[in-house]
Amino acid sequence: RKLVIGVDRLDYSKGIPERIKGFKKLIRRYPEHEAKVVMLQIAPVSRAGVDAYQHLRREVDELSGHVNATFGTFDWTPVRFLTQSVPRHVLAGFHRRADIALVTPLRDGMNLVAKEYVAAQDENDPGILILSTLAGAAPELKAALQVNPYDPDQIAEALHLALTMSKDVRKKRWRFLNVEVQRNTASRWAAEFLAALRK
Repeated sequence: RKLVIGVDRLDYSKGIPERIKGFKKLIRRYPEHEAKVVMLQIAPVSRAGVDAYQHLRREVDELSGHVNATFGTFDWTPVRFLTQSVPRHVLAGFHRRADIALVTPLRDGMNLVAKEYVAAQDENDPGILILSTLAGAAPELKAALQVNPYDPDQIAEALHLALTMSKDVRKKRWRFLNVEVQRNTASRWAAEFLAALRK
């Protein structure tokens, strides 16, 4: 089965409900993907005592449950929603295994999850990054499939495109992304930031 992964804090800015709605539209619109793809959303709970975050967790639980109740079978659970933290080495393994990463924040700074996913890929069989146009990394990671994170239809279409993309095209996109990730390191950013301060 193909694996779609999302890794975020459980935060309203991350676009997790919209992401699950997009996955649901994918299965409804393209039934050829039924039982052939699983979405794993890892979202450690943050600010558990705040009402808005409790509401978000309920919403994501309900959306996941609805997708699973609608499409799931005895041997296929379409959406898996985990709220516990995952060790970094395990997360790196998930990134390596995932065929698609959904990084679709409604608004974000320089999203490092997108870069971690790119860095973890097998150059001979890389996955596809689907990235929000509103993520800080979007101008840099132009070879990602970029979507409006508020639009589940766009997310569904990007998922379908990623699931049906040839290996040659995936490799070409990954090479462009990897060049950016390797070039724009934290050390380079710090050096440029300090140089700008000295001006």
